[in-house]
Amino acid sequence: MNRDDSRDLLKSNNVVYIYHNRIDHTGDKIHSEGQAFEAVEQTLQDLLRLTKKLTAANASNILITADHGFIYQHRAPEDSDFSAEEAEGDLISYRGRRFVIGKGLRHKPGLRHFTSQALGLAGDLDVQLPKSINRLRLKGSGSRFVHGGASLQEVIIPVLKVNKKRQSDVTNVEVDILRGASSVITSGQLAVVLYQAQPVTDKVQPRALRAGIYTEAGELISDSHELIFDLTSDNPRERELQVRFVLSRAADAANSKEVVLKLEERHAGTTHYKEYKSVRYLMRRSFTSDFDF
Repeated sequence: MNRDDSRDLLKSNNVVYIYHNRIDHTGDKIHSEGQAFEAVEQTLQDLLRLTKKLTAANASNILITADHGFIYQHRAPEDSDFSAEEAEGDLISYRGRRFVIGKGLRHKPGLRHFTSQALGLAGDLDVQLPKSINRLRLKGSGSRFVHGGASLQEVIIPVLKVNKKRQSDVTNVEVDILRGASSVITSGQLAVVLYQAQPVTDKVQPRALRAGIYTEAGELISDSHELIFDLTSDNPRERELQVRFVLSRAADAANSKEVVLKLEERHAGTTHYKEYKSVRYLMRRSFTSDFDF
């Protein structure tokens, strides 16, 4: 399907189910079971392409899962890999490498026995599984790639949820600098309240900022703070963060001059910062700093 056909399909259906069978198709055949790992790798690439195509067709919620896992060994199985038991009973309905279904199956020490009732199923069938990861002997089928038993590899499956959010709906929280009544710095420290304007939600993401006081020439004259605004409270007072800046000895040269309190944000994927917000203060101290760092 092209993109338009794919979008029409999604518009006309609440659920679209895509069945993928590359791994089983490869592993269940004796002549190709040795290519199981290649089939898994190719399947991952197929799922990635399918997911991209679905999201391009405006699918916003995608679930990726499996019907079962499998056991695989690259070497040919030895006699010790096979169960010494042979399933027997009044009727054998289905016989596989890792399970047997029938009626009146006889209990064997090497086989786990379940009734339909024990498995929550209707009817009077019995199910037997070889213990551990042993195989049952079966003519004409592969034995390196098997499934249907009760090992963790066979019964635990992944469930991946892919959710496509519209980029225009997703933003970062806004942060404001709440300066007090005075815009003059008269001591070696400055306390400032930073306010996160909204609570963090699915569509309002956290924002990471670096804060410091700089001269007009861009020289840092205080300690620097790495801050993450990720508060989720609906109470505005609980989204206020007080930050205290301690001036360095380099601030002495900026006395009687304007300085800038900057909030900076890192460019994505780089070590460089861009200015996010800033406010200006006048440095007017009657004594120099006792701090030197």
